[in-house]
Amino acid sequence: MVHVSWSDAASYCSWVGMRLPTEAEWEYAARGGLEQKRYAWGDELTSDGEWRCNIWQGTYPSHNTLEDGYLGTAPVTSFPPNGFGLYNVSGNVWEWCSDWFDTTFHANGPREDPTGPPSGQAKVIRGGSYLCHDSYCNRYRVAARSSNTLDSSTGNMGFRCVKEVS
Repeated sequence: MVHVSWSDAASYCSWVGMRLPTEAEWEYAARGGLEQKRYAWGDELTSDGEWRCNIWQGTYPSHNTLEDGYLGTAPVTSFPPNGFGLYNVSGNVWEWCSDWFDTTFHANGPREDPTGPPSGQAKVIRGGSYLCHDSYCNRYRVAARSSNTLDSSTGNMGFRCVKEVS
């Protein structure tokens, strides 16, 4: 689902008995079992010459060569899943997280299963989108992060639900 605000995404997750992931949970899941890799599939953007995510190719913002096959959002299973079986954790659409965004909080905060600060002006978004390009928004890297206000909604922003496991 795209074009949904953080508030609506959180409400939907609650309605189905789930929640939005914390930023730490999102990154752990996006890495798919890989450690210290740039992308969810390794360190090379085009592994074996194949695109592994839906991002802007060409000259941003004037010409997208569509090398990955998509101008806008791509169907979920368009690219191979990561090591945990998750699709499109890099590129395609930004994904809301439950944490408040702060540029310095994690430098001084807890190291194990951290959550964001207790309050803020914007929520964390992760994963980048089909509008990301290395000259403009190289945020499809697994470690990259950004933010947006709770009421923001765009065609390149969506979410995933998390279900607690007992």
